[in-house]
Amino acid sequence: MLAFISFVGFTALVAFIAWWYTKNDDLSHSEGYYLAGRSLTAVFIAGSMMLTNLSTEHLVGLNGLAYRSGFIVMAWEVMAAITIAMFAFYFLPKYLKLGIATIPEFLEKRFDKGTLLITSLLFLGCYVISLLPIVLYTGALALESLFNVSEVFGLDKTTSLWIIVWGVGILGSIYAIFGGLKAVAVSDTINGVGLLVGGIMVTVLGLMYVGDGNAWAGLKEIYEANPDHFNSIGASDSVVPFSTLFTGLIVSNMFFWCTNQSIIQRALGAKNLKEGQKGVLLCAFLKLLGPLLIILPGIIAFHIFQGKLDIPDQAYPNLVQLVLPDALVGFFAAVVVGAVLSTFNSALNSSVTLFSRNVYKVQINPNASDTKLVNVGKVVGIILAVAAMIVAPLVANAPDGLFYLIQQLQGVFNAPILSVVVVGLLTKRVPPIAAKFGLIFGMAAYIVCNFILKVDMHFFHLVGLLFVINVVIMLLIGHFKPTATPYQEVYTKQVDIEPWAYVKPVALVITLLSLTMYIFMANNVPTLVWVGYYSFAAATVLYFLYVFVQERNKQLKTA
Repeated sequence: MLAFISFVGFTALVAFIAWWYTKNDDLSHSEGYYLAGRSLTAVFIAGSMMLTNLSTEHLVGLNGLAYRSGFIVMAWEVMAAITIAMFAFYFLPKYLKLGIATIPEFLEKRFDKGTLLITSLLFLGCYVISLLPIVLYTGALALESLFNVSEVFGLDKTTSLWIIVWGVGILGSIYAIFGGLKAVAVSDTINGVGLLVGGIMVTVLGLMYVGDGNAWAGLKEIYEANPDHFNSIGASDSVVPFSTLFTGLIVSNMFFWCTNQSIIQRALGAKNLKEGQKGVLLCAFLKLLGPLLIILPGIIAFHIFQGKLDIPDQAYPNLVQLVLPDALVGFFAAVVVGAVLSTFNSALNSSVTLFSRNVYKVQINPNASDTKLVNVGKVVGIILAVAAMIVAPLVANAPDGLFYLIQQLQGVFNAPILSVVVVGLLTKRVPPIAAKFGLIFGMAAYIVCNFILKVDMHFFHLVGLLFVINVVIMLLIGHFKPTATPYQEVYTKQVDIEPWAYVKPVALVITLLSLTMYIFMANNVPTLVWVGYYSFAAATVLYFLYVFVQERNKQLKTA
């Protein structure tokens, strides 16, 4: 009962604060509904981006992979921080200067309406097929393990999971469909704080459980008993080989953090470029805490349960149930629901944004008013939410884990979309037909190679290879069939686009910290790597000091 009371209390508190912050907002027009009136500040951008990414497919799925494979799965988190930094200093300034609300809108400006339509449909497919159902199912799995819903109500586990999926899905739909982006961002930030506190608490209490009250002793015991789980490199046939960092893994991360609509929409709603860059880089720093939340707990569970769990995705929920007191179980369950809601309602909000602005407005009703677009988006949101809730329980028992499944499915979309965006940003004469070919060929080739022919290649290597092929073909088409006139970027004045003075040095610091985590967790690092690492560290520190002095002198002259 105490757990239930704390669960309801925290959930109600988040809902009240989100309502309070947004009660005077005008959601009748598309800018207010889809981009929070371009008013988001750094804290809300960071909190919303972080929690949109960090959901139960990470808490449950990535900890499940860590349970099986150890710290090698930190590759996702380390590369993420670096690509977030890339988004802050290169991609975000481009997007805000153009005044776009969605990535397909940029592709329409750069290529044509056909490219916009294809990309919008690909994004919608990405969310409906590979994200929304898995997020709902992993959330239901976690809540079932935390609350034993099936036992409390005398139900079988399958029925219990269906009920939880629909309950969480309906609540998330209310946030996304009726609250708009700002309500999503505010609730995300509050839940994000709760998730960081609760997640670190689970890790510390798990270590204390192993070490009889001493967390450090617990960590030493786990490390000494399972040294193979603490190697960031791992074997060549592991779930994510080290070599994939230089092929498809970086492509996947760049797609997710630099072009994925459900993530970058928060930054597109920034009040100015400075706030956007600060928020994005704060998110990158928070991402570096990822191993404490979504990798180390899986290894702790492996040690406690002696690797005998039949379903690795049950590792994290079982650990939470074991180490948290009853009162905190309810609080953490509320945080887990918040994490599910965040990713679910963010993807749902982005889906209705894409459909209403890029499909309905462009292809169906070009004369639609802002109010009409918002109303259409709400109807489409309800339809997509219901579809996701129906599909969610069908993704159970993925052979390699749910997180691995979602990464495989997103391979259908990430290389084609990223290749077209990158070529669009870096070239001026590549024609629209090249972009259409890249989108369709990239998607079809991945499906055929990975799911039909099942080529003997890690899917990340396949993603990287197809990305390169896509880019080369588009450039060849641009060389032999260039557009008559070069593309000219037309900058709008939606927000102030003066960059934050420290964006580049802070991005370098984040990159340095990411490399530090990876190198110090690796076994048998060559001397040459250490020399390069320390050289890069020294250069980063000197550059940061140089920028600091320059900015300080500039401020003194202004004063």
